[in-house]
Amino acid sequence: MDVQKILEQYRRGEIDLQTAEETIRSMGFLSVSDIAKVDTFRCRRTGVPEAVLAEGKSDEDLVKIVRANIDAVGRVLVTRVSPVQMPVLEAAFSGQIQKSRSQTICTVYAEKHAAPIKTGGIVAVISAGTADIKIAEEAKMTAEEMGCETIEIYDVGVAGYHRLILEMEKLKNTEPDAVVVAAGREGTLPTVVAGMIDVPVIGLPISTGYGAGAKGEAALLSMLQSCSVISVVNIDAGFVAGAYAARIANRAAAARRKGKGEEKQ
Repeated sequence: MDVQKILEQYRRGEIDLQTAEETIRSMGFLSVSDIAKVDTFRCRRTGVPEAVLAEGKSDEDLVKIVRANIDAVGRVLVTRVSPVQMPVLEAAFSGQIQKSRSQTICTVYAEKHAAPIKTGGIVAVISAGTADIKIAEEAKMTAEEMGCETIEIYDVGVAGYHRLILEMEKLKNTEPDAVVVAAGREGTLPTVVAGMIDVPVIGLPISTGYGAGAKGEAALLSMLQSCSVISVVNIDAGFVAGAYAARIANRAAAARRKGKGEEKQ
């Protein structure tokens, strides 16, 4: 039941004011035993869907929280899924899981729940190396869950700059509204990409690499020091990067739809 239906019931005198208020308030979150409070209104309130961080959760708690999300809103993203946790989810939600190629993020959905409505927004996701794809896929699936079309360009780091040059035509032809660039090691690629295209770029530092500046620290600092205009998220924050890019893309798509409507008038 949504807020409009509750208000209609109140208007018709089917429920009193106190009942209407209590019902609407209860829709804001859903308690899962004593372990979690699921934010069932997050997507409506912010445009960003609820996501379940699998890391650190017991198998039992993870399944309970995922099931509560599905019952409430029909689908949910699960991030940082370990190789041990994925079989647990597959057993609990057989035939209801869409996994990334890296199998570290997945969407779990109700059997009869529709896919996200396409917004017309376009997000490109670029990775510097193959090792960065795992987190890049988190950004990709998050943007798709928010209704965006995604374009993937992987393994085009600056150590082989010619690879990026060959892919730039593809990027320009698809006209993305925002670009997520995932890079580990020295984290240079977002700066380079931002200097070549007129599109907002989100730098996603990855904890690949070794030696001085390992665990993504050098990549993060390099992106923060970028001489190109970029935004930067935290190390390995694929969900945040994908959601931020999708927000930009969805607003751009909404502006395009509005512009077309004005032109028709």
